[in-house]
Amino acid sequence: MYAFPVLLGDIGGTNARFAVLPAPGAPIRFLPRTLTAHTPDPVGAIAQALSGYAGERPRSAMIAVATRVDKPVIRLTNAHWTIDAEAIGKALGLERVTLVNDYTPVAASVTVLSANDGDLVGLGGGGPVGQGTRVVLGPGTGFGAAALVPVGDRLAILATEAGHVEFGPVAEGEADIWPHLERVGGRITAEVVLSGPGLFRISRALAASRGETCPFTIPNDVLAAAADGSALARDSLAMFARWLGRFAGDLALTFEASGGVFIAGGIAPRMVDVLAGGGFRDAFDRKAPHDAWARTVPAFVIVNPQPAIHGLAALVTDPDRFVFGSQGWQRP
Repeated sequence: MYAFPVLLGDIGGTNARFAVLPAPGAPIRFLPRTLTAHTPDPVGAIAQALSGYAGERPRSAMIAVATRVDKPVIRLTNAHWTIDAEAIGKALGLERVTLVNDYTPVAASVTVLSANDGDLVGLGGGGPVGQGTRVVLGPGTGFGAAALVPVGDRLAILATEAGHVEFGPVAEGEADIWPHLERVGGRITAEVVLSGPGLFRISRALAASRGETCPFTIPNDVLAAAADGSALARDSLAMFARWLGRFAGDLALTFEASGGVFIAGGIAPRMVDVLAGGGFRDAFDRKAPHDAWARTVPAFVIVNPQPAIHGLAALVTDPDRFVFGSQGWQRP
């Protein structure tokens, strides 16, 4: 059990978001967002976020971290921070600090977020959220994925490193851009193409394959240019949507996700119109010999801006309902 109030943290490669849950069932008190590049360490970022908080100070913490969580001291994959549960606990005078993979609470969030409340947008076919296994995945600074699996009267959360699985060309014409795609660590993985940097890589590769100069310098340029009518940007987003649909469908098959697939991350909510335009769902459903089954799987974009914080609140409020991996520190 967690001593309340509980500090909730969602630390990614770009943003660090914090909140305080004063008591089980109480409204979440959201704190100002910080940028990982602007603060030397998580203790400083938490102190900064709490500086304007007037409520009772937190007594424990659960922090989601964008990397593999296999020990109580870990380094972020896509940022310079080291997350040390004991150092955080002692610096803030906490009784307990728990670290989890960043997609563990995103998986938990689909038990509390609702399309009726405007948290989810459907992506064609499949019907409402089901009670079977659910998969969450998301392109952001990196790429995260997890599964929420019913086991008796409990829900097991399986955090994965699916973003580091190899990704290759399938549809006609895709092989033409493959020689132009930047490799990371000598590989092209899902994260290499299905992330913010991945969208930029797709645009550069498309431009190179056409003998054009890519005018973009950062991923946000692609989204902005698409809104302004750029053909290269629109083609890049269309390809990104198809590839995301393909990979999401693959994960649905992998986990038998009859309960639904949920797209989180910082990019998907900004391109809902593209994802709903048909290319995502067509690639998602193209799973012969299981395409008929794939068409029954509901898919959604999570448009709630802080699903991980809502999921963390669910985890600390009802910890016996969920089974999940974690690391941490507890005051003796």
